Amino acid sequence: MPPELRSRIRDPNARTLDLPPPFRAVALRELGDAFAHACAHALELGAGTLVFVGRFDIAEFAVVLEPDEPLVHARRAFYAGMVALADTLAALAPPEKPIAIEWPDALYVDGGLVGGGRLGWPERVDGRGRPDWLVFGAAIRTVSMSAEEAGLHPLATALDEEGFGILGLRRVVEGFARHLMVAIDRWQEAGYAPIAEDYLSKLKPERLAQRNIGENGDLHVRRAGKPIERRKLVPALKVPSWLDPTTGGPRL
Repeated sequence: MPPELRSRIRDPNARTLDLPPPFRAVALRELGDAFAHACAHALELGAGTLVFVGRFDIAEFAVVLEPDEPLVHARRAFYAGMVALADTLAALAPPEKPIAIEWPDALYVDGGLVGGGRLGWPERVDGRGRPDWLVFGAAIRTVSMSAEEAGLHPLATALDEEGFGILGLRRVVEGFARHLMVAIDRWQEAGYAPIAEDYLSKLKPERLAQRNIGENGDLHVRRAGKPIERRKLVPALKVPSWLDPTTGGPRL
């Protein structure tokens, strides 16, 4: 079953974003860490809490979820978050601007890295136990702040460089919340298969490869005449491929 978004806490003063029910916003200062804060306070914040950081150049946010299944299956909520993230950018992008995911967590616009997603869960829960919470976090580079010569980092980009205009955090986060609700509603109505199919359709293509997502979230890659390649989700999530730990934002 999909994770719950029903919030246990209502804060009438946290109205800095226009979010659909049942989300509620918690704002951090510019030097805050939305993902770390959401993980550290997930139990008291409750499901549906969306923590964000007020940065000009990066849309950084994290949402608390409450799964009702064992952790080994619940981690698949990560893919729902990535689908919502990609759909948000697709809705805001100029016409025919290509947007793709590099398994499992990195998001590219027209071949340039703009950010990605990550997942947190309680450390003391094994795969068979039901976690009290999950946190899906994301960071998207909206504006290039680099003073270096253009083209010096050809594999990285920002939304403003790709024709999105100056979006700001508000439109990215509000769009993500709505697309995440759509993904979770689909999961509730039709099971997990549509989420997996949607995610796989957004992956960078691999020649002569058939891919599917296992019940534990691992990616299975099949090629004719070769053994199935299994790419394990949990080790990949431990160190986000897109994250620069020194800046807390997408790498260059």
